[in-house]
Amino acid sequence: MSTFLASLPFLLVLALLASGRAGALAAGIVGLVATVVVSGGSADLLAREIPAGLWLSWQVITIIATGIFFHRCQQARGAAATGEALAVTPRRLWSVCFLIAPFAESVTGFGVGYMIALATLQRLGLRGLPALLLGLYSQSLVPWGALAIGTTVGATLAGLPPNQLGLGSAVLQVPIHALYLLLYWRFAAEAGVRVPFAQKLDDCAWTIALLALVWLANRYGDVEIAGAAPTALLAGLRFWRDEQPDASRVRAMLRINAPYIALTIALCATRLVQPLRDLLKPLWALKPYDNQPAFAPLYAPGFWLLSIGCVVIVLARASPGRVLAETARSAWRSCAVTLVFVLMAELYVGSGMAQQIAEALRATVGRGAAVAVPLFAGVGGFLTGGGSAANAMLMPMVTALARALALDPAWIAAIQNSVCTNLTMLSPIRISMGAAILSLVASDGALYRRAWPLAVPPLVVGVAAVALLLYAPAS
Repeated sequence: MSTFLASLPFLLVLALLASGRAGALAAGIVGLVATVVVSGGSADLLAREIPAGLWLSWQVITIIATGIFFHRCQQARGAAATGEALAVTPRRLWSVCFLIAPFAESVTGFGVGYMIALATLQRLGLRGLPALLLGLYSQSLVPWGALAIGTTVGATLAGLPPNQLGLGSAVLQVPIHALYLLLYWRFAAEAGVRVPFAQKLDDCAWTIALLALVWLANRYGDVEIAGAAPTALLAGLRFWRDEQPDASRVRAMLRINAPYIALTIALCATRLVQPLRDLLKPLWALKPYDNQPAFAPLYAPGFWLLSIGCVVIVLARASPGRVLAETARSAWRSCAVTLVFVLMAELYVGSGMAQQIAEALRATVGRGAAVAVPLFAGVGGFLTGGGSAANAMLMPMVTALARALALDPAWIAAIQNSVCTNLTMLSPIRISMGAAILSLVASDGALYRRAWPLAVPPLVVGVAAVALLLYAPAS
């Protein structure tokens, strides 16, 4: 098989997505069919890789579906889930952009945090393009979005433990977040919120605390809670310190956020309380493939999303049928996109096509081919709008390239994961969603002329990390 043929499914997907004439689902189906055809589609290959891809997809799809179900249950509470209008202050704005909205995205994912961010920013009196730009900060911890399913998929395809990939991504997130913070102060000023120097120092201190806790959560906990637990903890501390609430406000806050609080407690308890973890993690666990994570139904995040969501429905006296119908309408496309891209990735690895592309890049460009990793990752995240799909499309190729170039595959996987997930914030899916929610009439071109600086932090850090791997002396 020629290298061009091996690359053809991947190139077809990129071309279709870049053309704007096909969505991620249609492009993924074309890519999957092309992969089957180009690989030869032997019975042995399909019998081996298709079931493995279905198993990995199932674990992702359960979180997608139950995460969106959980969000729809929260919406079904109606007025009980809303809050009063607030005056905008620099401290409140930082909390929304770096804690509250990223927490919501870490728990549910798929742009739900973005919707919550925009609603909260409107409560603070912000409108228009400034609100859209600040709302994109809900995606600033997307390597751990939707309980880190994109990172879990990437780790599985890279042959790494999820926590190892999460830990590498946490290291890279430090300089990315530092650059995000510089841009945040600029966007806040454009929104009419001047951040004094003393407040900037305070923002730096809290950002350092956030990133340190994310690193610790990846190091000593499970990757699924490494975004949700730190943001929840710091958001609670900020609320107590900044608002100095009386008993009635505390009760109101607890009532509004009760489902999220219950979910965070359940996830942290099952992952950090050793006796409970030891009980639930092996209980009825299924592990048909040695190179993929086990599925333990009572330990899986989806179980808690589903269980707490059902309690919310009962207490809100909402219609279960209506909530399920809304969930199905919202979730099916994301589930289908994940399925086709993961199947495509499994076939790319199992057929040897990913290794062939990597060897061709090494032979043609040499070690400099590694610089393409963050560029491919950025394009993948931007076009697919999801870490799971982008990692499924690209992780087999970049880790094969790392091995061909004698570079550390774990760090190359972390660069791929960090860049692609961070660039999802600028995907057409997110930008068009924000414009629709805010009723903006500006063209996509005008929106991107203001939003493009947010692409700089992950790309600059990704390229710099590759340069360090290429030119740092061997230890």
